[in-house]
Amino acid sequence: MKVTILQFPGTNCEYDTQHAFEQLGATTEIVWHKAESIPSDTNLLVVAGGFSYGDYLRSGAIAKFSPVMKAVTAYANKGGKVLGICNGFQVLTEAGLLPGALKRNDGLHFISKHHTLKVENNDNIFLEKLDSGDIVNIPIAHHDGNYFIDEVGLADLEANNQILLRYTDKEGNIQNPNGSVSSIAGICNKNKNVFGLMPHPERAMESILGSDDGVKMLEGFLAS
Repeated sequence: MKVTILQFPGTNCEYDTQHAFEQLGATTEIVWHKAESIPSDTNLLVVAGGFSYGDYLRSGAIAKFSPVMKAVTAYANKGGKVLGICNGFQVLTEAGLLPGALKRNDGLHFISKHHTLKVENNDNIFLEKLDSGDIVNIPIAHHDGNYFIDEVGLADLEANNQILLRYTDKEGNIQNPNGSVSSIAGICNKNKNVFGLMPHPERAMESILGSDDGVKMLEGFLAS
C-alpha cells in the first residue's frame, strides 16, 4: 500500500506519520505543498499535523490555497481516501472537504496530553478494526481543536453515521477537553472516504510511549 503524506511550511508530524505507516508495512512518500499533483499510485493521502503557515489568519486557512490542494480535492472527489490529522483536519474543513470548522479551545490554552476517546461508528475503513463503543487512548495536542457545526449540520452528521469519535473518560462518559460540539473528536464525509480527527493516532503506535491504540485505527486503511 502506498501512503502519500503532505508537507506544508510549519508541518511537524509528517515524519511521525511516515514512521507509523511504515511500521505497519506501507510504503510512503512525502509531497511538498507546491506540487500540483499527487503520485498516481497513492492509496491513501494524509494531511499531517502541525502548524501549517504558522496557523496565521486561522488554522488551515492559508494551507487550503496551496497548489497541491487542487489535486487533493480532485483525488477526494474521485473517491480517493484522505485522512487529516489535527492541523490536517483543520485544512480539510477549511477546504470544504469536511463539514464544520475548528476554532480556539474553550479554555484558550494549548492542550497536550493523552485523552480517551469513544468509537461512535465503525462502519468505515478508518475504524473497521475497532468496535463501536470501544475506548482508545490517543494523544491530543492542539490550540484550535474546538469543533463547531450548527444544529442542522450536527443532525446531518448523526443521521449519516459521520461522527467517528467523541472525547470521553475511561468509562465512555463525555469528558470534553476543548468545547467541541457534542464532544466530537473525529468525523468523515458522507461518502466515507475523507476522514478528519484532532487526536494523533500516529503518536500511539507503541505501548512504551503510553499507548498503541493508534495501530488498529491506522490498520483499517491497510486492510481496505
